Amino acid sequence: YPRQHAPETQLSEFNLTEVEAVLGSYTKVLFIRDPFQRLISAFMQGTGSSPSFSSFVQDIVDNGPHNASVTWRPLVSLCRPCLVRYDYVVAFGFLRQELGHLLRRAGLPADSVLPEFTDTQVQWTYSWLSEQMFSELSLQQKKQLSHFYRWDLSAFPFSSSLLTE
Repeated sequence: YPRQHAPETQLSEFNLTEVEAVLGSYTKVLFIRDPFQRLISAFMQGTGSSPSFSSFVQDIVDNGPHNASVTWRPLVSLCRPCLVRYDYVVAFGFLRQELGHLLRRAGLPADSVLPEFTDTQVQWTYSWLSEQMFSELSLQQKKQLSHFYRWDLSAFPFSSSLLTE
């Protein structure tokens, strides 16, 4: 984009015409992850101060999406997929094949650039861990979480998410 700006310039600092020009001049890639897996990851990394996963979830649903940490805030409120036309949406668990495709489309040698991914092992581990932690939640908490992430669940293909059941 021809206008000079610092790398830390936020899109909100541009007017609508400039935003469209800026976004049109980039390849836009969005990385997504099942919201429940994001919650587990945040809890495991000690992002919240709750002693149990159930109380961590309760704190999140009690505070609502507008007061949520960026770590577990619904993706649609962070990346605005209805406003930004992303060129690629890459789902966690498919990084190797998706990034390889993306790099080839950009004319780059995909195999020499990509690190080694262990998507299959990670997916299995998260599936097992998700089921264990999901079973700790009350039916009310499960419903509240599904409501909390309702826009993410309808905007992205999380068909195997425990929150869609």
